[in-house]
Amino acid sequence: MLAATLMSVCAMSEVNYQTIPLAKQINIDATGKQATIVKGTTAVTYTANNAQMKRNAEFAKEFLGVQPIESRKAMKETLNLTTGLQSENPDAYRITVDKKGITIQGASESGVFYGLQTLRKSVMLEKGDTIRLPYATIEDEPRFLYRGAMLDCARHYMPTEFVKKFIDIIALHGANKFHWHLTDDQGWRAEIKALPDLAKKGSYRPYTIMGRNVGLWDMENAIYDDTPEEGYYTQEEMQEVVAYAAERYITVIPEIDLPGHMVAALSVYPELGCTGGPYFVRPYWGVDPDVLCAGNPKTLEFIHTVLGEICQIFPSKYIHVGGDESPRVRWEHCDKCQAKKKELGLANEAQLQTYILKDVEKFLANHNRELIGWDEILEGGLSDNATVMSWRGYNGGIEAAKQHHKVIMTPTDNCYIDYYQLKDINRQPYGIGGYLPLSKVYSMEPIPAELSEEEGKYILGAQCNLWTEYVVSPDHAMFMLLPRLAAMSEVQWMQPEAKNYEKFCERLGGMQQMYRKLGYKYCAAYE
Repeated sequence: MLAATLMSVCAMSEVNYQTIPLAKQINIDATGKQATIVKGTTAVTYTANNAQMKRNAEFAKEFLGVQPIESRKAMKETLNLTTGLQSENPDAYRITVDKKGITIQGASESGVFYGLQTLRKSVMLEKGDTIRLPYATIEDEPRFLYRGAMLDCARHYMPTEFVKKFIDIIALHGANKFHWHLTDDQGWRAEIKALPDLAKKGSYRPYTIMGRNVGLWDMENAIYDDTPEEGYYTQEEMQEVVAYAAERYITVIPEIDLPGHMVAALSVYPELGCTGGPYFVRPYWGVDPDVLCAGNPKTLEFIHTVLGEICQIFPSKYIHVGGDESPRVRWEHCDKCQAKKKELGLANEAQLQTYILKDVEKFLANHNRELIGWDEILEGGLSDNATVMSWRGYNGGIEAAKQHHKVIMTPTDNCYIDYYQLKDINRQPYGIGGYLPLSKVYSMEPIPAELSEEEGKYILGAQCNLWTEYVVSPDHAMFMLLPRLAAMSEVQWMQPEAKNYEKFCERLGGMQQMYRKLGYKYCAAYE
């Protein structure tokens, strides 16, 4: 009897479906009945003649060891993937575990994928070839349709294989937007075939400043290493990343930062600057006074050439054009810029930037795209259909939403994961400064109370940003990302009243075990 009891206890499943992000509703059958998945034997059926569902089934094979079978009808004792769930939210899904087996039904193919990720995280730590799942019904949908994460590959080039791993990591956490920062003063990383020297020469700097928070503001104390920084993404590699992300229902949003953060481009084409140079790819950090010349007609030609090819590579509805940290001191003393300002009847140099952005917005609209910019684009008056990414706190996003412009919230105090995550900086690699613990990320509320219900609808979602001035390797990037991305995922996915930081931390232990199993680096301590 004792042996039988022990065998019965051992057979009981430890699966409780308490994943990150936590599903909206989890109802576990009180009878204790279970369904099983036997690796290498259990079939996964999917809708016939549907390439996306076939790919979902292939993911199920990767995650769970099940065998994909195309079928028009569900089979008993299988994992069944199907669409048809009635919901206005395309990412909604329902998981049903009962005597018929396991069914994941999505409002669309993406919903099925998110249901698979929940199932994957529920059973990832189960040992053996037989996985037992308690009978249950799980209903879930994300709060926001924009759930983003940004990786800066301009300051430090990250290999294409790591970019794909980054996409895998954010997909695991329910993100659906990958914001790829490709150009800056310290490097141009995107191949433009019409301008071949742009990436070949603009991606290289012979050395980089050493030390934390040393840049334009502290050049007297600057010390440089002797390690060249180089590398760029060919158009074929960028298309490969786009396709890889699309299979995981993630849209890649490229960023070509303009008219500031353009010194790497100016080093190749000095005639596009107000002074004519010479310029060099910056080996130090900070906001550089050299920007694209607003009065030079070749500037818009250059932008059109670059963005024309970017639109061919990236099918994203949104194209990010930066617009941040663009000093106007050069424009104030540039004859061409002042002539353009007078010609257009502009009141100030801020409106010169709006002139450029309105031209860019028109160009993108002709390519069926929309412009996203950082919140500085508010300063000279917003272009008509611009979406604002609010990073200098919430005020820019509030102002844009009140003007009925779409907003993505990414304030530094909650979303800048290049900040230190522990108070003791000696317990962690270099960060840019600041302090952003896990709890502060989790506390974020993307829709400010200052907005009315109608204005709040203009908040599309939230995003965490990983800038890489001090993040020099893939392992370092993962350490900064995890587990703060887990906290951000619940901000993006869950309704605010359902969030609970203490219970989140209890669930985080299992997620950290999963990170270890997958070989992801992460910060084991959190505050």
